[in-house]
Formats: sequence, C-alpha cells, structure tokens
Amino acid sequence: MGWVAAVAQLRARREPGALVTVATVRGHAPRRAGAKLVVGQTQTWGSIGGGNIEAVAIDRARELMGTRDPEPELMEFALNDKVTNRHGVQCCGGAVTVLLEPLPVGPVVAIFGVGHVGLELARILSRHTLDLHLVDTRPDVLTDERLGVLSDGLAQIHIHHTPLLPEEVLAELPPGTHVLIMTHDHAEDAALCDAAVRNTDLGSIGLIGSSAKWARFRQRLATEGGLGTAAIDRIKTPIGITGITGKEPATIAVSVAADLLRTFEQDRAIEKTPVAPLAKSTKSRSQPAEVFMSSTPS
Repeated sequence: MGWVAAVAQLRARREPGALVTVATVRGHAPRRAGAKLVVGQTQTWGSIGGGNIEAVAIDRARELMGTRDPEPELMEFALNDKVTNRHGVQCCGGAVTVLLEPLPVGPVVAIFGVGHVGLELARILSRHTLDLHLVDTRPDVLTDERLGVLSDGLAQIHIHHTPLLPEEVLAELPPGTHVLIMTHDHAEDAALCDAAVRNTDLGSIGLIGSSAKWARFRQRLATEGGLGTAAIDRIKTPIGITGITGKEPATIAVSVAADLLRTFEQDRAIEKTPVAPLAKSTKSRSQPAEVFMSSTPS
C-alpha cells in the first residue's frame, strides 16, 4: 500500500498516525530524500531505509501519538560507527534528516438538517480537516447534485438519509462528536435534543431557533423527558457568535462555524494541559537521534 492510501486508511479508521519523510541526505544513505514511511499504532507502511533509523523513527512517532497536540519535529542521524545507537550501527558515512509529521484524529461534526442554513454551514466546515456527518429525512436535500459544492473540500463527508428516526444516527457517531440540530421539523428537533443529552459521549450540542422555541423545548425536556437542569443545559441555544444578528443563511452559517472553531480551539487548549510524566521516560526532542544501521548496502 502506498503512503497516500495508508494515510487515507488511518483517517477512515479515525486512528492517529505519523508520516515520516527523509528530508535531507548528505553523503551515502540507504534512501534518497523524499522516501516516506507511515506509522500507525500497530502497523507501518513504506520504508525510509530499515535498520536503526527506521526503528528509532517508529519509536518516536509512536511516542508522539501518545502526547497531547503533537507537533512536527526533525530528527538527525549521523551514519558512522562512532555513535552509540539504540538499534544497531550504520557506517555508510553520510547523514540523514528525517521529518516526523503527526497525523492526529480530527474533530467530528454532525449536522442534523441540511436545509439552507445546514448546507451553507456544511460548505464552510468542508474546508477544514474534520469528519462531517450530514443527516436528513428528506432525500431531495441529500442529492449528489446539491451536495456537489462540498466535493472539493478537506473534510470527510458522511451522508445519512434517515426517513424515520434521525436520532438513531447519534448512537453511530464517534465519541466527542459536536452535534448541531437544525432540521425543518420542530418535532424532529425535540426528539434529537432529548436523545442527544442522554448520550454522554457527545461533544457540544447546539440547537438553532428562537428563545420561544427553546422555552417550549426546555419545559418538554424537563416534564415529559424527566431530564434535570444539568442535562438540559448541555444544549446551547441560540448558536453562533453573540452579536451577529443577521438571519441570512450564509450569515448564520458563518457565525455558527466561527463559534464551533472556537470550541475546537478550547478543546485543543485542554489537551495541551500538562499531564503527569510517564513511568518510562522518553527521549528529549533536543537530544540527538541515534545512528542508523541498514541492511541495504551503501
């Protein structure tokens, strides 16, 4: 499997990984600049030369996968017999720089209701690296022709046509999915709100609508649904950036998307919060990498 297909497979599985590339080569080395290796949690695809350089890169890539909000980094390898190595000796005589690029799992957004606002919002979000689930009971709003405007974006698009019970899709979504409820039917919205707040694996929950609509929903969730204040307060309404009051679909979509991107940033800030060190210490990024030994003749 090529590296592009391997990266796509990791993304489809929502598994973290890393792309390892030979960035520079000076002198003799087993692979030329541009050679690539994709590292997953349990598998690898491709090769940057085997031996010590590859083993060390795989070790470091998997260390990065276990950190919060990892960033790309460079590793340098001197290919001579004077450096102590973790996985053997390589004496080709050159030097190699390797770039490690983490492939984190991106956020997930589910839009329930792909009407005028939902489609405008999907157009904005499709330009970002995330998984985007579009759910609607109406087949005519989910046609390839109508959703063709999303085809050139970065997002992975998942279409769900649910003629009867769109709330059943909630159980299929990955943990942490951010849910936006904006269907054409208030009864659907109410059922989705009830089901969403009972799903503790979801991320943020947003509901489009007026204060009068929310007052009715809130009372219904409490009296008919038997939900407490803490559960009901998981739903944010109105959605979007405070102060943007325009009612045009594109205006609402920009406001909602901006607020959602701010939520992503807050999630990343939480992920960056320092955690207790692991029992087994890891190598500092500033520490030189070990020498490489390859089975490939130099």
